[in-house]
This record gives sequence, C-alpha cells and structure tokens, in this order.
Amino acid sequence: MLKKEAIKITGGLSKPSKMPGPSYNLPATACRTGAKLAKVPGSVCSGCYALKGFYRFPDVQKALNRRLNSLNHPQWIEAMVVLITGKPHFRWHDSGDLQGPDHVKKIFEVCNQTPATRHWLPTREAKLLQLMDPKIIPKNLIIRMSSHMINQAPVKFWPWSSTVSTTTKSCPALDQGNSCGACRACWDRKISNVTYPKH
Repeated sequence: MLKKEAIKITGGLSKPSKMPGPSYNLPATACRTGAKLAKVPGSVCSGCYALKGFYRFPDVQKALNRRLNSLNHPQWIEAMVVLITGKPHFRWHDSGDLQGPDHVKKIFEVCNQTPATRHWLPTREAKLLQLMDPKIIPKNLIIRMSSHMINQAPVKFWPWSSTVSTTTKSCPALDQGNSCGACRACWDRKISNVTYPKH
C-alpha cells in the first residue's frame, strides 16, 4: 500500500510540535469518559485544549471526524502500519481516546506490526483497562492510565499512569520550550507515573 492511499484511508497522522514523532488524533467530543469529565470542575478534562482554539475550526473538525470514521475501514490496520513504520516514537491520541475493545485490538495489531516503534497511549478509559491483563500488551506499547482529577494520586490498579498536579511535576516540557526535548519518560515502562503540571 502506498502512503497516499494509507493517508486517504486513515485521515493521516497529526504532527504535534511538542512530540518527538507523529500522533493520531480523534475528536475530543467522542471521548467516552473525557466528554463527561469536561463538564466536571477540577477534572483534568475541564477546559480541555482539544475542545477550543484551532481544534474548533471546521477543517480541523472534518479531519478529526474523518479519522474517527476510518476506524471501521477494513484496511485501517494496514494503512496505519504503512504510516508509522520507520518512526522511532509514536503517540496515540493527542486528542480523543479509545473507542472500545475493538479499537484496542486494532491498536495492538498495529504495534505488533511496527516492532521498531515505541508506542505511548494515554487513556482515561479505566473500564477497558480493568478488564485487561497488562501482560497481553505488545512490548513496544505503554498504556498510561490518566487520573481524572487535578492533584489526584496515580491509579493503583494499573502499572503505568499519569497525573496532573498544581504543585509538582516530572514532565520537563514547560522548562524547555513546551517540547519533549530528549525526554522519553512517557514511553518508558520503567517509569510508573509521569506527573504533568497544570497549565
């Protein structure tokens, strides 16, 4: 499959300036848990960046919804593999989240077919993870369960997590031009929790 066809099938990858590699985003309005949390004061999703700014532009919304609809395409896995192969690092969902078990299985297959890429998938879909054994996750993928509330402790039911704090941080991005720089903590299974500053 040519990249041109893969882009047409999937809607293409996103390129967050902060990240060391590409990502894949979906509409934040389609987040099963996040859309509810966005209405809860003090939640990490309250004031969600993916619900404002350039994300609200009609062309951006069309692109996000095109990617969401592409998840059911029979060649989605093949197309994603074509686009991701050769990328050292990949982040799933700089906006949006997991849509269900079938979505998870497809991501696992993409990871299995791109063994040279390190994949990071942050999620708030606790119900999906609570039904999953971490041992079945491809070795080149880390799924971080994100705590729902600001200043909430890391979850205990899952080995990898992320939190947002008003007092502490382990993520260095704000101190280096809002960029990951040389840091790859989010992709590192040896690091159980990454704390982001509220901003």
